Amino acid sequence: MKIEEEIQSKFRNEYSKARVNLHYTENYLTNQLNDILKPFKLSPTQFNVLRILRGQYPSTSSIGLVKERMLDKNSDISRIVDRMHAKKLVIRKECKQDRRQKDILITQLGLDILAKIDKQEDDLDAKIHHLSLNEITQLNNLLDKIRG
Repeated sequence: MKIEEEIQSKFRNEYSKARVNLHYTENYLTNQLNDILKPFKLSPTQFNVLRILRGQYPSTSSIGLVKERMLDKNSDISRIVDRMHAKKLVIRKECKQDRRQKDILITQLGLDILAKIDKQEDDLDAKIHHLSLNEITQLNNLLDKIRG
């Protein structure tokens, strides 16, 4: 459905329309992701942290490395990691090179939860499978171009 019909609005110009369309679509996809994460009691930010840590596994990661790779750069990673530690999704260790730093490692429970979510993420990917590979590549290129 066209964005004008979806939100029953007109736009000043095509640029404004594109910006609103991006926000609207992002919210649509985020809501779909939230539905997947809800049974696991994970926020999208916690999910993002787990995915970053799985990418580093079996090596540990620092708070700084996680923060660099986050989708939401404004996240308070230290507090998020504390919550995840309480849920037994991550282990925090003192860094051997710098005792002021903490090394973070995803636990087996965290890995198991991600494996379950991976299967459901295929359903989320299916929401855009009506686009051809060429269209998806073009979309990715355009989104990269927006961010400069």
